[in-house]
Amino acid sequence: MTAGEVIGFVLAVLAGLLCLWGGVREARLQARVRRYGVHAEGVVVDQGLAPSDDYLTPVIEFTDQQGRPVRFTPVATGKRMGIDLGTQVPVVYLPEHPEKARVFTRKHLRPTIIGLLTGSVLFLGAAIWIVLTR
Repeated sequence: MTAGEVIGFVLAVLAGLLCLWGGVREARLQARVRRYGVHAEGVVVDQGLAPSDDYLTPVIEFTDQQGRPVRFTPVATGKRMGIDLGTQVPVVYLPEHPEKARVFTRKHLRPTIIGLLTGSVLFLGAAIWIVLTR
């Protein structure tokens, strides 16, 4: 194996493992939120434009069990995920971590896990391809 192949292999394995870790972590968090989460109604109060994005990311506010307002940005964002300003959305959160709330719709829960796990398969597959085509 050349130095370039070794570097490519190592980077592909690291990226694959990082994506796998992120996907499993998000899946576990979503399972905990579904099982132990508190449901609330959130409202889109603002929309921000991240420097690297060309779409608006909603900022959602809801009131937790203690009556405190909590603001968060959904994990799953993108052109197809957009929510208009003033829209009410279902929210679920863990009482001990309301800032880690999630928009409680399939459209917003699944893409993060699917994207990370797909990325892990692609990167780990690239690492295997590097080894097999040597």
